Amino acid sequence: MSRIVLVTGGARSGKSTFAERRAGQEGGAVTYLATAQAFDDEMHERIGRHIADRPAGWRTLEEPLHVAAALQTIITPTALIDCLSLWVSNALLAGWTEERVLDAMDEMLKVARARAGLTVFVTNEVGSGIVPDNPLARLYRDVLGRVNQRAAAASDDAYLIASGLPLTLKGTPP
Repeated sequence: MSRIVLVTGGARSGKSTFAERRAGQEGGAVTYLATAQAFDDEMHERIGRHIADRPAGWRTLEEPLHVAAALQTIITPTALIDCLSLWVSNALLAGWTEERVLDAMDEMLKVARARAGLTVFVTNEVGSGIVPDNPLARLYRDVLGRVNQRAAAASDDAYLIASGLPLTLKGTPP
């Protein structure tokens, strides 16, 4: 049986930690599908810390753009995608249109629903701040907001993490 969980929150809210804990509760093997790309030393260090913090038996798969195709290759009972925020950024910077991003998100959710197991999506909540002052930042905020809405609608459980504390938006409390 498939199950989709969405974990959202602000930067450094504890959403990845919560998502990793939720993924680990399933008891089976986990594949961590990472969308981050390291373009500088600070990001290399950040990615290294994330990898070091994961349980030793977890598999890591890196895919910055074609997440649905990568998700189809995962055979572990649990898949954790971290994160949709960076994926949207990668897609927009690669020249994808909003329509292409939303179509790709729909495909990702279709693949997640077809999996026999748990799929956990992590994403940033970016709609609570000020309106950005430039077109690319506004496009990013708008597209990510629409991606997040689709993920939340398709999810069985959805959580907002604030200051390390989970708030159940939908489904089963943690």
